[in-house]
Amino acid sequence: MTPTILLVGGVAALAAGLLVLTLVVVPVGPARVPLSRLDPTVAPEASALAGAGAAAGAAVEKALVKRGRLAAGVVALERAGMTTTLPDFVLAVGLWTVVAAAVGVLVGGPLVGLLMLGVVPLGARLLVKVKAGRRQAAFADQLDDSLQLMASSLRAGHSLLRAVDAVSQDAVSPTGEEFARIVNETRVGRDLSDSLDEVAERMGSDDFTWVAQAIAIHREVGGNLAEVLDAVGHTIRERNQIRRQVKALSAEGKLSAIVLGALPFAIIGFISMTNPGYLAGFTESAAGYGMMAAIVVLMLLGGFWLKKTVAITF
Repeated sequence: MTPTILLVGGVAALAAGLLVLTLVVVPVGPARVPLSRLDPTVAPEASALAGAGAAAGAAVEKALVKRGRLAAGVVALERAGMTTTLPDFVLAVGLWTVVAAAVGVLVGGPLVGLLMLGVVPLGARLLVKVKAGRRQAAFADQLDDSLQLMASSLRAGHSLLRAVDAVSQDAVSPTGEEFARIVNETRVGRDLSDSLDEVAERMGSDDFTWVAQAIAIHREVGGNLAEVLDAVGHTIRERNQIRRQVKALSAEGKLSAIVLGALPFAIIGFISMTNPGYLAGFTESAAGYGMMAAIVVLMLLGGFWLKKTVAITF
């Protein structure tokens, strides 16, 4: 009797669950929209949380303008391809910093909480820098294909702006986004040369600077722009090939630098777990503190030397 009762109870529970799901998910009648939402002259009601967020964002923006960091911060976010506004980003980083500091105080004490006050903003700044570097590198790798597409569009009889529009539609991010921005700015009245120069500056690309200069010269003196773009694209393609070769050859050196930089910390961590008393002598006398200071200075010099050794610019 017990298995039968359990089976019947399970079927009944399943049926009740399906009935509740049907009543909740499936609408009984046509959805009705309030008339106030259909009137464009009536502003939507803002919640208390949204109002507080807007007020905090306005306060952060006012502080950034007062300190003269609004423009630089906006440019940094644009280079990183982040769509969030600078006040919202700063506000989010501030909230995460407070939360991390509170957790650090509860877990490890005041020293860890104080450390979190510097780690979180530094990590956010490093994140923006890394995303900007990756975006600029992707733009540089895609530039030769974009120029080839522009040259093909010009040979087909399209105008220069139409060729740029073709790249914005067919290219992937970030090239498509940057070229779409050029098209939109040109449509609202901005000069094409200014938009091209701004993209070159934002992407940090000397190659695209050449492209902007070639287009500016063509607009003044005329000529076959498709052949010019082909020549510039060929040069950029060879430069990218050399850049990839240098990156592959220097990869071993970079990995060695990372291993050498992390090895002292790994050894200290291993000794602190296996024999903590061995490291206690460094904190019991002035000589120990002096040796730790000398070690930090030598590690900074060694890290700087290794970075300059493996960083090849051309």
